[in-house]
Amino acid sequence: MPVLKQLSTVVFDCADPAALAAFYQKATGWEVTSSGEDFASVGNGTPVQLGFVRVAGYRPPSWPDGATQVHLDFTVTDLDGAVEELVGIGASRPDFQPGEGRWIVLTDPEGHPFCLVPDASGG
Repeated sequence: MPVLKQLSTVVFDCADPAALAAFYQKATGWEVTSSGEDFASVGNGTPVQLGFVRVAGYRPPSWPDGATQVHLDFTVTDLDGAVEELVGIGASRPDFQPGEGRWIVLTDPEGHPFCLVPDASGG
């Protein structure tokens, strides 16, 4: 039997946990499940949440320098529309875009990269 039972939270280091939780709440429609000075989280009722923890002297990842260790992929039904909406709420679109248009890389307001992938099911 495995020692690890269930992934519960993917936690991001950041400078402002509440602000980053608010960004992801707007981006995903998930609820803010915790919000404080040093930690905040969002979730949608499933076992896995996104968490954000304050780190003194936080330095954002520098896409695409190779130092990025983890990123999230989100499926979307309208790639161009999703990019426009997410940039409108604070995401950035880096110049470097691998994948030849099959997906789009954005960064959240604190510099964490995430990818938008078209929903292959069409829905």
